[in-house]
Amino acid sequence: MTNYAEHIRRHRRLAILRHLEACSEYTSNVSILSDVLRGVGVQSTRSQVVTELAWLKENGFVTAIDHGDFVVATATVSGAEIARGVTTHPEIQRPQPRG
Repeated sequence: MTNYAEHIRRHRRLAILRHLEACSEYTSNVSILSDVLRGVGVQSTRSQVVTELAWLKENGFVTAIDHGDFVVATATVSGAEIARGVTTHPEIQRPQPRG
């Protein structure tokens, strides 16, 4: 994978976690996540979002429930900590300071 593609993947993962951390009950769905990613300049197909959610789930940063037509994701404590920059992971972009 190219450096640019890796950078986008790490950014996509962080954007997903930051959105979930900001949501009521830390929960959102793939459709909304796709819109949020587009809004922050990370064009993502539904398949890419679902793939990143699967990776985040495998690594303990979200829980995800597939309802067939839609997938609902919820940030875990570890995922919320990464979104806030409390902890880091080498395959997720570190957030910039909010200010």
